[in-house]
Amino acid sequence: MSTPQATEAADTAQAPQAPDAADTTATVPAAPDETGGTGGTGKAGAEVTAAVRAVAEAARRAARRLALSTGGERATALRLIADRLSAHAGGVLAANAEDLAAARAAGRDAAVLDRLALDHARLDALAATVRSLADEPDPVGGVDGGGVMPNGLEVRRVRVPLGVVGMIYEGRPNVTVDAAALCLKSANAVLLRGSSAARRTNAALVAVIRSALADTSLPVDAVCLVPGVTHASVRALMALRGLVDVLVPRGGHDLIRATVRDSAVPVIETGVGNCHVYVDEHADLGKALAVLLDAKTRRPSVCNAAESLLVHTAVADAFLPRALTALAAQGVLVHGDARVRSYDPAVVPATEEDWGREYLAPELSAAVVGSLDEAVAHIRRYGTGHTEAVVSDSQSAVRRFVALMDTAVVAVNASTRFADGGQIGLGTELGISTQKLHARGPMGLAALTTTTHVLVGDGHVRDGAAVPET
Repeated sequence: MSTPQATEAADTAQAPQAPDAADTTATVPAAPDETGGTGGTGKAGAEVTAAVRAVAEAARRAARRLALSTGGERATALRLIADRLSAHAGGVLAANAEDLAAARAAGRDAAVLDRLALDHARLDALAATVRSLADEPDPVGGVDGGGVMPNGLEVRRVRVPLGVVGMIYEGRPNVTVDAAALCLKSANAVLLRGSSAARRTNAALVAVIRSALADTSLPVDAVCLVPGVTHASVRALMALRGLVDVLVPRGGHDLIRATVRDSAVPVIETGVGNCHVYVDEHADLGKALAVLLDAKTRRPSVCNAAESLLVHTAVADAFLPRALTALAAQGVLVHGDARVRSYDPAVVPATEEDWGREYLAPELSAAVVGSLDEAVAHIRRYGTGHTEAVVSDSQSAVRRFVALMDTAVVAVNASTRFADGGQIGLGTELGISTQKLHARGPMGLAALTTTTHVLVGDGHVRDGAAVPET
């Protein structure tokens, strides 16, 4: 099946072709401009809107076919996709090298470059994730509750796909593969709207995925790139209520806020990660140091990295000198309050902005608090509802902290980095939802389904109403 991803005037760019991808069209429109440009007015804007709608209509047709597919068909397709990703790693990495070179030339910071970069190890890990998803139980078709009513009517709550899922995300090409694999496994079609920083990489990855789908019983248009390089195509996507069932934005605060504010399509809000580590007065300080260093330094550029440290005043003298020395050794710049600065002259004064900031870099805000409740108040004021960690050997303190946290994930004596679908048994994840409806926390396969109530009767009618004579 060919795709209607039409060439757009003033809103497309030539993208590299992956091997064996002739069926994916010769010109794959590029991904969006992360700066949120306002291009696409007049005739060009109308062409962009038409092109985005055409792709969404193709995805809708694919979703209907996917709804009839079997779990075996989808698993076979995922295994073939994983094999093709490994076989065509060279083309994908060449495209990624071009994106990285362009990002460096544009002066992108280290965090952006880290999220953008692929290498053989990361690509192998993506392929392994796709293979593992193929082996997961089918999330579609299971009965999730129900029973038989007193009148004999049977009620079944059945898991069904969402339909067409739109992804709007920044420069993380791993999202391209993760989203495509998760949506295929759960029988959803996916529209991928990545950023301009990763446009060559995303085009190469999608070309590989679509080439694999062309050799299966599943529709190629189950995975589509949304055309366009300006905000015009984002606006067009957000307007397609009825064609697109849900949008999932993944990225910074501005991207998420704008999508939630402007979209006519329902949005699952994934959260910015201003994650805290609170070291309680009853903490084992060795464990606290290990948790802090893992949470902050393992990979600072991801949303589940710690961005703020809160230390109970009773253990500040014992803990902070050790922690600050260890953080400095890892190249972490600490923004601290007056008490924290008293332990190390290298600590810079924290501003009001620092307390609410997601650094995504080797930087950390730090403060001393007088009580657990003061820590909770600080987190509830500045946190983003993503992941919060407490280190304490007091069960009553832990219970109080967990009960008072209004957040998707709470880590007890564990790193915030465990807020990840792969780490908690969900396989890979589409994102970490910080909202309270439908899905919250790491979004695995179950979050990409909804329910249909199937009512099975035997000529049942309400209230014993008479059946009309024929």
